[in-house]
Amino acid sequence: MTHGVASSTDQLPLRPELRGRSPYGAPQLPARYRLNTNENPHPLPPELLADLGAALMRAAVELNRYPDRDALDLRRDLAGYLTRTSGEPIEPAQVWAANGSNEVLQQVLQAFGGAGRTALGFTPSYSMHPIICAGTGTAWVDGHRRADFTIDVAAAAAQVCEVRPDVVFVTSPNNPTGTAVALETIAALYDATSGVVVVDEAYAEFARAGTPSALTLLPGRPRLIVSRTMSKAFGMAGLRLGYLAADPAVVDAVQLVRLPYHLSSLTQAAARTALAHTDALLATVDAVKAERDRIVAALPAMGLTSVPSDANFVLFGRFADAPAAWRALLDHDVLVRDTGLPGWLRVTAGTPEETTAFLTALSEVVREHGAT
Repeated sequence: MTHGVASSTDQLPLRPELRGRSPYGAPQLPARYRLNTNENPHPLPPELLADLGAALMRAAVELNRYPDRDALDLRRDLAGYLTRTSGEPIEPAQVWAANGSNEVLQQVLQAFGGAGRTALGFTPSYSMHPIICAGTGTAWVDGHRRADFTIDVAAAAAQVCEVRPDVVFVTSPNNPTGTAVALETIAALYDATSGVVVVDEAYAEFARAGTPSALTLLPGRPRLIVSRTMSKAFGMAGLRLGYLAADPAVVDAVQLVRLPYHLSSLTQAAARTALAHTDALLATVDAVKAERDRIVAALPAMGLTSVPSDANFVLFGRFADAPAAWRALLDHDVLVRDTGLPGWLRVTAGTPEETTAFLTALSEVVREHGAT
């Protein structure tokens, strides 16, 4: 046996399915206007910051003790929020919370995926879904989309029947394309599988008027799971709080795999305080949607187009060379996201100042480099 320092993961006994992979992450590059990670650009209101300080101080008194392992008070508050905003009665026993929606999804895959099991998602979609599958030993299958990135419900249901996945992912609104998925499509996919169906609604609060949530499909569907986050509409990305709503039996199942005391006392206190300020926090949603729609309206004059968006971002193109357009925007101090879709880039809807900077830079980039 020789001893030394491993210079790369190739020298470690890494699981075969993880070899050659890269960690998830958007580029963290210096730019004045960072519009690549779909954060809410608005700062937290002063009254919330004051209440957060007091709540964290109270929680800190007992930091020598473990937190509430089941986060009962937080789950009650989350259920109240979902009930109020969706119109669907959601009970605390139907809600589970974790460190960001990614941990929620990881726990779902630990419970319902794993070795010898398969998950299917309709790509392009949230790139963490196959990454979390790899981490949990779950096989991944790409589901089909049309050329316009929508889901053909008949073809999708047929593929689900053929593959027979244990977990089906539906991202609505979809990331990176932005469009919400019709409830009829979700219901058809649910009927096509005996596995669990996870509807990832990280951007649900930004949906266009009249777009219903999959929460309304929960009654009578014990294998349906709807995941949400406080990172986007609530502007609490740094908090790392995600949650799901489902049949109480699903909540019982994920508790079989969750780590003990996985949510700190401080996280629970901060999340509950934020939920008490829901109206003030969600007041920024309309402002973000207005900037999203402003971006969409400005694109045709530049010879560009977008995918219809129900999120706080816009997928826009088409470019003959999207990576070159991305680099040119960065040269103008504007950082957007190259998702790897040929011809397309994604931009987060920011403040009015950020939108103006982006549109000005984009106009110059198109003039210099052209579009299609």
